[in-house]
Amino acid sequence: MDFNVKKLASDAGVFFTRAVQFTGEKFGQVEKTELDAHFESLLSRADSTKNWTEKIFRQTECLLQPNPSARIEEFLYEKLDRTVPSRPNNGELLGHYMQDAAKDFGPGTPYGNTLIKVGDCERRLGGAQREFLQTSAISFLAPLRNFLEGDWRTISKERRLLENRRLDLDSCKARLKKAKLAESKAAAVPDFQETRPRNYVLSASASALWSEEVDKAAHELRVAQTEFDRQAEVTRLLLEGISSTHVNHLRCLHEFVEAQTAYYKQCYLHMQDLQKELGRFPNAFAGNPGLSMASGGSSPQGNATLPLDAASAVETDTLKIEEVQAPATGTRKAKVLYDYDAADTSELSLLADELITVYTVPGMDSDWLVGERGNQKGKVPVTYLELLS
Repeated sequence: MDFNVKKLASDAGVFFTRAVQFTGEKFGQVEKTELDAHFESLLSRADSTKNWTEKIFRQTECLLQPNPSARIEEFLYEKLDRTVPSRPNNGELLGHYMQDAAKDFGPGTPYGNTLIKVGDCERRLGGAQREFLQTSAISFLAPLRNFLEGDWRTISKERRLLENRRLDLDSCKARLKKAKLAESKAAAVPDFQETRPRNYVLSASASALWSEEVDKAAHELRVAQTEFDRQAEVTRLLLEGISSTHVNHLRCLHEFVEAQTAYYKQCYLHMQDLQKELGRFPNAFAGNPGLSMASGGSSPQGNATLPLDAASAVETDTLKIEEVQAPATGTRKAKVLYDYDAADTSELSLLADELITVYTVPGMDSDWLVGERGNQKGKVPVTYLELLS
């Protein structure tokens, strides 16, 4: 092994000099070279970019993978440069369980048939989620990680080097100042009444030595100033590149939003298709003779259930809401919690925070009420309301 004692001693000396300069600055005992306002602004902007990028990156990881154990596993596989094993997500598992349950209960039964349809939809939702996670990881997470692990590390390295160059520069300034002060003292006119002429020789020799020390310190200061200016320029160019980083992250953010939009749209379409499929058999559960009509409604015939054809007529869109009359008793006031757009003419559009009158009608689904606002009338979903006393 090549062991250079001189280099080791030189590095130790430089380190000690920087430590002394840094300590003196902290205690306010020595002067410090200040960077210009523009440079300080670039530094502050870079630090802010790093901090917020790190927070956004971590939180996006939590959004895409809420399971911390799975995140740690993916991190370890990534560091080991191995492929993460493919596993079904929660939606795919749920769909698989539902379809297995349907096989056990009998796919020909209403419950089994519905389990098959819902399970298939859940598996499609799981597939859409998997595709969304992959797209987001490539288009959004990867650029943020590249900045933190690549560009920011380079900037941090150059900033540390610039700080060392500044400490060297300030040390050279202090050394030159000290040498000039000693030279001026040595060059002072001696006392001519001094009886020992040898002092004249010593004074002249010391003055020459300090003059040589001043020249040497001035040369070192020029070299340190050149190295500091060069490093400051390199660091400044890197810091100005943060603007390009913002532009790149802005593009990635747009791609992330587009991926989210496509994912949620796909989920909505899958659920809409499922709802249509299930809506073809609205009374599949009405075959149970012990099941009475929806709670909240009262039958004119006491506790008798509605016939199958009558129930179908009430629950389908052919129900003529305008012919429904409000009962003499049983109406209530309700506050609208969210905006709701009517899907058809039998429903009533709602605005958040408005007050409407609601009541039930025999045979209506318990998830719906009839709402009135002035001379307007229509079905309204219960989940959008807060019933008042």
